[in-house]
Amino acid sequence: MATLDSLGGGSGSLAPQLRRRHRRNRGMTYLLTLLMAGIGALLIWILSYVAIKGVKAINWGFITDTPPGNPDAAGGGFYNGIIGTFEIVGIATLIALPLGIGCAVYLNQYATGRIAGVLRLVTDVMLGIPTIVTGAFVYALWVVEFGFSGFAGALALALVMVPLIVRATEEMLRLVPGDLKEASLALGVTQSRTIVSVLLPTARAGIITGVMLAVARAMGETAPLLLTALGNDLFVETNPGQRMSTLSLQIFGSATGGFVNAQNRAWAGALLLIAIVLTLTIMARLIARKSAVRR
Repeated sequence: MATLDSLGGGSGSLAPQLRRRHRRNRGMTYLLTLLMAGIGALLIWILSYVAIKGVKAINWGFITDTPPGNPDAAGGGFYNGIIGTFEIVGIATLIALPLGIGCAVYLNQYATGRIAGVLRLVTDVMLGIPTIVTGAFVYALWVVEFGFSGFAGALALALVMVPLIVRATEEMLRLVPGDLKEASLALGVTQSRTIVSVLLPTARAGIITGVMLAVARAMGETAPLLLTALGNDLFVETNPGQRMSTLSLQIFGSATGGFVNAQNRAWAGALLLIAIVLTLTIMARLIARKSAVRR
């Protein structure tokens, strides 16, 4: 009987290869660990720096007051930006949610072949387009005709959110066991009813997670709003047909104004915005843990 040694593959020749593989494996593990530690340290440093700067200016009045008429005056707050953020992002979510989920369902259940490939390519391209381009598109399509408004800002943010929702929803629908769909169809339930009553409820937690992450992304956007909502620091505006402020716009305007007190308000606004986005992200993680698909 032929042995490993006789075939040139004895344990003596394998041992050096195994040792080299173990050394490479340990080296890459240490390298990745160092990279993750560096990224974590950088993130902690950024959050700590913003918190130290922002906590000096943030108080209850910052949440309930509008900016002072004189940008160099102390006090004041971003109340109008808080209201505008939730209103514009809320309208954007109402627009993006049915479009994103509907497109994801079509890709997962109906689209085939070249059509599916083209639609996924378009989604990927939309994910990679700079948001300032999205703002310029809405500016040319809507603002030139109807003027700056909160609704124009919501349209721009909706275009930012749609591809994120599409991708998250499609991935969650892929994780739904095929046996559930087959069992529903075998009972005589139509495909549309199966989608509404079986697939979407099963993937609900993951879909909600994707939507909340898209909302968090939209809340931090500034570039598209500069060309659409434009901002309004004079008073609280709740009519989406008029110019509106958001936290991101007020942070940008205050930080670039050159006044110390305005910059302090910008740091406080940044801290508040981070807190809101962090809260949404944590909520998304908690919902993901309860996902029916994971169970």
